[in-house]
Amino acid sequence: MGLLLIKRLESGATIGLWRMEEAPEFFLQSIDLQTVELEELGKLKGRRIVEWLACRYLVHEMLLAQGHTDRLPVLKDEYGKPHLCGSPLHLSFSHSHDLVAVILANQPTGVDIQALVEKIERLALKFMREDELASLKNHTRLAHLHFYWGAKEALYKAYGRRELDFRQHIRIQPFDYQSVGNTMGQIMKDGEVWEFEVFFERFWDYFLVWTKSAIT
Repeated sequence: MGLLLIKRLESGATIGLWRMEEAPEFFLQSIDLQTVELEELGKLKGRRIVEWLACRYLVHEMLLAQGHTDRLPVLKDEYGKPHLCGSPLHLSFSHSHDLVAVILANQPTGVDIQALVEKIERLALKFMREDELASLKNHTRLAHLHFYWGAKEALYKAYGRRELDFRQHIRIQPFDYQSVGNTMGQIMKDGEVWEFEVFFERFWDYFLVWTKSAIT
């Protein structure tokens, strides 16, 4: 089995990690997909099939751990943001290499999992603001960039309406690098500001980041 983690957070949200080791048949035999889900799955090819299935299987496992007995379908809204049909819970998921991450929460939320890759350095100027760049140190620069990237991805998913420029519209409060920690993030768009708490944790050579709305 590929289950690595199901953890209840202090915020009341639940986060899960799954290592993808199974063939598609394992997931297809384990969960009942609705017609609309099967139609979406039918449009995918290659590795994306396993990623898609693993995300939904992990959602189901997390709901079972919370006492739900029936599987809830994962559908997408007009912007492509996933949501749980028949539940008020907010949902976000992410995948990188062989890991899948899912978060379920009572408030808008986002999650990102990212394997360590050298190429993120080449993208830094496209998503990092000047004050964020100033917080980087040479000896932790590469890992630190992954947490910033993950934070912006997670906020983008929490917002859920696309059309966000990572550098212009998303600001992460600069923070010192550490393997586990938290900071604040803002989405600034059309004269409005949305505040989020941002939590991050390193697992091996993976960087996990999730968000919680600062509005209670």
